[in-house]
Amino acid sequence: MNRKIILMLILILLINISLIGCNGESNIESAESSNNSDTFKVGLEAGYPPFNWTQIDDSNGAVKISGNSEYAGGYDVEIAKKIAEGLGKELEIVKLEWDGLLPALTSNKIDAIIAGMSPTKERMETIDFSNNYYKSDLVMIVKKGSKYEDSTSINDFKGAKVTAQLNTFHYSVIDQIDGVLKDVAMDSFPAMRVALQSGMIDGYVSERPEGVSAIAANDNFAMVNFQEGFNTSDDDTAIAVGLKKESDLRAKINEILKGISGKERQDIMDKAIKNQPTSQE
Repeated sequence: MNRKIILMLILILLINISLIGCNGESNIESAESSNNSDTFKVGLEAGYPPFNWTQIDDSNGAVKISGNSEYAGGYDVEIAKKIAEGLGKELEIVKLEWDGLLPALTSNKIDAIIAGMSPTKERMETIDFSNNYYKSDLVMIVKKGSKYEDSTSINDFKGAKVTAQLNTFHYSVIDQIDGVLKDVAMDSFPAMRVALQSGMIDGYVSERPEGVSAIAANDNFAMVNFQEGFNTSDDDTAIAVGLKKESDLRAKINEILKGISGKERQDIMDKAIKNQPTSQE
């Protein structure tokens, strides 16, 4: 009797070991399948023209937004297309709020952030970045005909009501203006354009491509290029691809970006400015 019980216990033990082995192989296969996905998921807010925007069709090379009837276009989308092609993967655009981009990346909901994002020291504590794929200067967008239109120094904005996008270095540099009335940060550039048009603010801080986009979209806007501008670091004004820590995509993406010449990048930006939808004012 005792011998039969021992044999049964041995048999049960062998079955459990077999099941554990199968589960382990299944988990490994699942992980390998995830790592070898043929889709390159890119997160962006699709509301920062000319870097990225939302439109209703696929004109000018726009890409369908995942789970949405809309499409995303712009400089970032064109760069994302080139990277996806270089990786041999299908591009999938995931539209997210700006504040949701980093959490989406770190939780594996997206593979990369290509959204006009600067590789700041603060962000590099959480994620890694590729080499830069664009570099720009800071400008101020104001109403045409306002007393700030002909400004040459940031301190010409003393007493002005100024804002910038939430959780960006654009908002922090406003503190460099003596006597400025720093208004509450806003969620998006379309929101700031509306606030400027309505007179809620006197100006907002932006990068030059968005500034060119803004004045092209609205004849009532003017862009101030400073002679005495904001103090910024190269990392602040550069733009790079956000990636998970120690991502194996980093070296591959850097190699792809290396193959895009400076002239080609500028041509892509010029075309994005030209193609931006005027409805995003």
